[in-house]
Amino acid sequence: MKEIFLLKLGEIVLKGANKRQFESRLRQNVRRRMKKFGEFDVYIMQSTVYVEPKDELADVDGAWEACRTIFGVVSLCRCRPCEKNLDAIFEAIENYLGDDLDCAKSFKVESKRSDKAFPMTSIQLSQEIGGRLAEAHPGVAVDVHHPDYTVYVEVRDFAAYVHGPAEPGAGGLPTGVGGRAMCLLSGGIDSPVAAYMIAKRGVEIEAVHFFSYPYTSQLAKDKVVELARLVAKYSGKMTVNVVPFTEIQEAIRDNCPEEYFTLVMRRFMMEISQRIARHDGCGALITGENLGQVASQTMEAMTVTGAVVDMPIFMPLVGMDKEEIVTIARKIGTLETSILPYEDCCTVFTPKHPKTKPTLGQLLNAEKNLDREALMERALAGVEKIKVAGDDEALL
Repeated sequence: MKEIFLLKLGEIVLKGANKRQFESRLRQNVRRRMKKFGEFDVYIMQSTVYVEPKDELADVDGAWEACRTIFGVVSLCRCRPCEKNLDAIFEAIENYLGDDLDCAKSFKVESKRSDKAFPMTSIQLSQEIGGRLAEAHPGVAVDVHHPDYTVYVEVRDFAAYVHGPAEPGAGGLPTGVGGRAMCLLSGGIDSPVAAYMIAKRGVEIEAVHFFSYPYTSQLAKDKVVELARLVAKYSGKMTVNVVPFTEIQEAIRDNCPEEYFTLVMRRFMMEISQRIARHDGCGALITGENLGQVASQTMEAMTVTGAVVDMPIFMPLVGMDKEEIVTIARKIGTLETSILPYEDCCTVFTPKHPKTKPTLGQLLNAEKNLDREALMERALAGVEKIKVAGDDEALL
């Protein structure tokens, strides 16, 4: 029989009356992600998603890689189904896992019997299959406590399934069960990680990027679009809203005290982002802010920059160490792109001595010579919308 995937559900199994809604969304997401790789049957039974290729034309390896990045799946394994009897199970293990067993120093068999009509208990099944494998592979020791390799047998409703150790999945909740949010996406390390972390909670992601040409280059813009594409590998396709920001930054430079440049700029970013978010049906903003990391990320600074919006602001990195953030960026594949030397608008007109403990009154006074509404309206009129998707998903 052909190879299939078993995707094990994570915290979805803890849901109550709305569990089926989460499962339905996950099944839809898996089906969508499989389309590029051929025809697959996707169905859920006993807190497991079955992904089964319908024919030999399916790209099984490509589909497997895609499954590893689907939120809602805590672990996954490639397995071989077989009939629910001892001879068929042993033969499937020999054909499917025999080479892996020969490369191991020791092994054990771990069985799970979901089909209670099967005549043997899980322990009895493990003992019987383990004994047969020990005879077939005399050079591999049996070690039930600390084995080098574990053979898994799952007796389920339709068939028995044999596989080696499972791999960790993306975890989290299925994309789409948590609403939609707008991420302020810069070209740095932090904001792509913030987008990924909120997407992991089932939130659909949109992005907004502030572009200050000619102070920032086309390469900087391309870098941000690539970061969005890398995040979309996990979150699903998204739109990047590129906001022309040059006029606003020049107005701040010409009309505001230097120590408030960054804070005033951040207030414009937050309010413009909220307006785009509301238009696009988003219920929250996401930022990569990290408490104390830079001058504009003190408690007082974050208070005044957030004061211009009234929707929730998600800051998943706020209490993390930089090394923790870098570790996640490396894991999801955004780090190498983030460290490319193309600066974003946050580096334009940076004050030498930024204000670290501002009050709202001080910011309102610093902005008094700006026509904020007119500046924002012109920026919003020039927004460019760029659609991006991960490698395994079509834009349309």
